[in-house]
Amino acid sequence: MNVLFICNQNQNRSKTAEDLFRDRFTTRSAGLYNDHPVTEQELAWADVIAVMDDFQRTELAKRFPQVYLKKRIISLNVPDVFKYHQPELVTLLNERVAALL
Repeated sequence: MNVLFICNQNQNRSKTAEDLFRDRFTTRSAGLYNDHPVTEQELAWADVIAVMDDFQRTELAKRFPQVYLKKRIISLNVPDVFKYHQPELVTLLNERVAALL
């Protein structure tokens, strides 16, 4: 299964998730507000899109309405307070992904 993890900058949460779950899924990560924001092609590649919060789901719907309607998009509800691979972030991601996927 192809899983695309999305957060704001693609520095901490989504990058950690990409690394953490690559042994279970084919993973990629992207950001909404960085130098190379997520593209329609990246969304099309994904079987599941995991956003870190509901605001990002709303933003995807605005930017890519046609693709958005065709995809399974889940919100992990992970706040933007963690650093890359921070142990608390890893624990939270493991819990949330296990419950949703």
